[in-house]
Amino acid sequence: MKQLIVDRFEGKYAICEDKEQKYFAIETEELPQDVSEGSVLEITEEGELRLNQEETQARRERIAAKQRGAFERT
Repeated sequence: MKQLIVDRFEGKYAICEDKEQKYFAIETEELPQDVSEGSVLEITEEGELRLNQEETQARRERIAAKQRGAFERT
């Protein structure tokens, strides 16, 4: 299953990035509810977009830990 990360929103599009650092513009009306910047989306075999809440939360926790570590060194 392919994963995308929502990088940002531009107008009616969500700009998403895959693991190869390729970007895709997806219309916001095609997104599942509760998607925000940093959300992890999965593309099913049927081509549906699904929000992976567990991976989104884990990703946010990893980023927060890195930020805390960076600020503790200063």
